[in-house]
Amino acid sequence: MNGTSNKMESNYFDVLIIGAGVSGINSAYRVQSEVPGATYTILETREHLGGTWDFWKYPGIRSDSDLHTFGFPWRPWTDRKPIADGPDIMKYLTETAGIHGIDKHIRYKHFFQSANWSTEEQKWTVTTIVDGEERYYTGNFLILSTGYYDYKEPLPVVIPGIENFKGKVIHPQFWPEGQDYSNKRIVVIGSGATAVTLVPNLAEKAEHVTMLQRSPTYLFSIPNRKWSLSHMILPKWLASRFDRLWFLTVPFLFFRFCRAYPTVARSILRLLTTRQLPKSVPHDPHFVPKYNPWEQRLCACPDGDFFKALRRGKASVATGVIKSVTETGITLESGQELPCDMIVTATGLKIQLAGGADLRVDGASFQVSEKFMWKGMMLQDLPNAAFVIGYTNASWTLGADTTAQVIVRLLNRMKKDGATSVVPRVPHPEKMTQTPVLNLNSTYVVRAMERLPKVGNSGPWKPRENYFVDYWNSRYGSVYDGLEYVKPVTAQL
Repeated sequence: MNGTSNKMESNYFDVLIIGAGVSGINSAYRVQSEVPGATYTILETREHLGGTWDFWKYPGIRSDSDLHTFGFPWRPWTDRKPIADGPDIMKYLTETAGIHGIDKHIRYKHFFQSANWSTEEQKWTVTTIVDGEERYYTGNFLILSTGYYDYKEPLPVVIPGIENFKGKVIHPQFWPEGQDYSNKRIVVIGSGATAVTLVPNLAEKAEHVTMLQRSPTYLFSIPNRKWSLSHMILPKWLASRFDRLWFLTVPFLFFRFCRAYPTVARSILRLLTTRQLPKSVPHDPHFVPKYNPWEQRLCACPDGDFFKALRRGKASVATGVIKSVTETGITLESGQELPCDMIVTATGLKIQLAGGADLRVDGASFQVSEKFMWKGMMLQDLPNAAFVIGYTNASWTLGADTTAQVIVRLLNRMKKDGATSVVPRVPHPEKMTQTPVLNLNSTYVVRAMERLPKVGNSGPWKPRENYFVDYWNSRYGSVYDGLEYVKPVTAQL
């Protein structure tokens, strides 16, 4: 017992950060630069930093947000391509962590298993698995930068007769290294960002690629320019800031426009899409979603690469419901046959918070789905813990950074006030009106609602939707509203 206790004490840090992806690196920077004297470590399951960008390996893997806002505000993205591929993003993250010394704080191959808050000791104990053995870490504040999906299991879907198929079936989440798809007939099942990315990239080598969708999505082409007027007339550092401001405001205004005037937005997107389609591909029904623009995330096509693949005849779109998968292809309920040698199931992600780890308070299991979320980051009745969750209508990092800035304000406030913990409290949770924590009706979001925290309709319990409002709140908003600060009990003489 004493050996375990000593081991835990030697692994004590003021802040424990779980995950060395974009959110974890950003949280680490904010802590080390804005909380004087704070110690921290990052516990990472994988052998490398990068999170999503180290994990996903399918052809053409890229961001679906511009890197001027997806990149860190404290290290601007200077490449002139706003949409970057996976290797470039990994290079950026690796360089950033190295330049700021964050890489020296990362402990790799630490599988996050559980975390328990002790009210008596006012600290977290995190249990990890390292090379098959348990290793413990203790700390005062826990930052869960674990992303939002399950790395081990994709969204489960039923595809009738998939076991009959004699060819290769691959989920993009587990793309085999070195997989050869040259001269193959491929069907990509799905219509989200992953499918829209895969189709033009697979089409470069495959004989033909068909995107099979049950329901269409909105596609939006953006120029992935390698030059701009700002870079021609402004210094590089100033041009990068101009690019960031542009990508902060224009997409935000377009999102608001789509929500306010959905019929007009539909017409605009229809016109833009029709102009890029070859005559052999009709707009209806393949590009007529059942929902309004931005009720689900728009899919970006850098330089219209998806439409270029259609125009070259290397790709096509099929819309319908699968009747059955046969040995050599897919039959739709409409009777259409899709012969293929390979099926790629880009059917979505399984949402998961905290990496699926067991969260406890004083040994009792903590039920995330029963609690309200404070400012989109802390959970009701859970002390000294923050979940880093990005936006659904903007770059993930924007939400991650507003969260990190609130965290450092809380840490500094606790230190100044002599508090050992801060806990969100809802005085009358039964009176709070619940609203969705994620403002999208995508299948993977809807199916995860029962596992997600709750948000309310007032005060700090409302969901986050507006980066500009959240940024102001992260810098100047109250760090007392809805929170209870706990100070050490002083013995009375």
